[in-house]
This record gives sequence, structure tokens and C-alpha cells, in this order.
Amino acid sequence: MFKISEIKELIKLVDQTSVHELEIENEGCRIAIRKPGKSEVVTIQSAPAAHTYTPAPVQSPVAAVEQAVPVKQEAAPAAVDNTAGLHKIVSPMVGTFYSSPSPDADAFVSVGSKVSEKTVVCILEAMKLMNELEAEVKGQIVEVLVENGQLVEFGQPLFLVKAE
Repeated sequence: MFKISEIKELIKLVDQTSVHELEIENEGCRIAIRKPGKSEVVTIQSAPAAHTYTPAPVQSPVAAVEQAVPVKQEAAPAAVDNTAGLHKIVSPMVGTFYSSPSPDADAFVSVGSKVSEKTVVCILEAMKLMNELEAEVKGQIVEVLVENGQLVEFGQPLFLVKAE
């Protein structure tokens, strides 16, 4: 179970960083914090009893608390896959995504850019190390799936490429 002081500290940390969403699970209790502009909720779930905390309206990264319910594994409805036939360039690590070599420089690639196997498409920062990510496929960028400065997970799709 999370202590109120721990939850407050997590909210402060999320508010002070470029992280837009944080989700942690510990000993059957899950907490999800999202900044405004996203879902604007904090959810705390635990088994067997669920606890809900509704804060007073204040200026914070949390705008509302939704009703907590026990976590259930349900089958997700089948979604139409509009990425069929497209190559996904995925993140090989957890880190921060940068679309350009410096804040004032142009992006490495954008929608419509032609890429080859050795074309650098972005930089991923992990533990203060800047790692260039290459396309590894020849084709054209169809979609950029993440924003500059966004935290990315291992295996998270970053770009969709129409391979040639």
C-alpha cells in the first residue's frame, strides 16, 4: 500500500519533469499519475479493497480521481490494424526521445522523409548517454509516433516506415 506522503512525492516528481504519465504497481496496489492534457486522473487500486481519494480543486498535475476498482484481465476488443505492411522502428531501450541533434536544429526525419538502413532517425538519451538510432530499413517515414522530449519504453514503436 502506498503512503499519502509517497503519493504526494510522486505527484511532485511528475509535475517537475517532462514525464506525462507514471504507473507503478507494488504488492497488489497500483497507482497511475497523468498530467493535465492526458487523462487527468490518479487511480489507486488494491486488492481486495479499493481506496479512492478525491482532492480539493487546486493547481496540480492531477485534476480528478476516478473510482478505483480491482484490476481484472479482460480481453480487449479487436482493433483494426492500420499499420499492416508498415515497418515499425522501435526503441531498443528506455530513455528520452529527441527528434534532432540539438534544440535549435531541424529534426533528423519527418513524415515523408526518405530513409536508408543507416539514416539516423532520432537520439535516445539513457543515463546521460546520447544514442543515435538508425532506421535499419529503406523506405519513407509514414508517421512519427512520439513527441520530442517524451520518455519511451523498450520496444515502444517510434516511427512507421513504408519499406521499399
